[in-house]
Amino acid sequence: MAGSSRVDAVGIRKVSELTGLSIDTLRWYEREGLLPLVEREPGGRRRYSPAAVRFVRLVQALRRTGMPVQDVRAFVRMGSGVEWHGRRAALLEEHAEAIERHIAQLQRDLTVVRDKIAHHRELAERGLDCEDEIDLAEHGSRAKSPDDSEAGGTGDTTEE
Repeated sequence: MAGSSRVDAVGIRKVSELTGLSIDTLRWYEREGLLPLVEREPGGRRRYSPAAVRFVRLVQALRRTGMPVQDVRAFVRMGSGVEWHGRRAALLEEHAEAIERHIAQLQRDLTVVRDKIAHHRELAERGLDCEDEIDLAEHGSRAKSPDDSEAGGTGDTTEE
């Protein structure tokens, strides 16, 4: 079986293509201890087994979702024996909860942004500028419409 895994193993360039990570990032992950030891050919070239590629994708997801480098490193250093499954699962569960909190906050933030988009569209439909809106809020006066001009309009800004 060891021979078949060598056949399935890919080089760093292929891992870069598969994950979207740069070759420099993959090398940095390895230097920082974020990946288990990557196998090497006799000439020193890196070879990633399918399991190693899956692990790179896991590390990529953990980092992309905000897991600190030290926590990823701790996860890697825990080892792969059965006795570590509970600790590894606990670390991942804690991170999953943090991701869920972040997603919930992003959903709330998205609502605020979408509300502001709708508000700006409403202002545009009414022909009002943001400053006009501020003027209305601060002074309670009617904001100038696009038809009002300094020279040619009525200049009447009294409320109706």
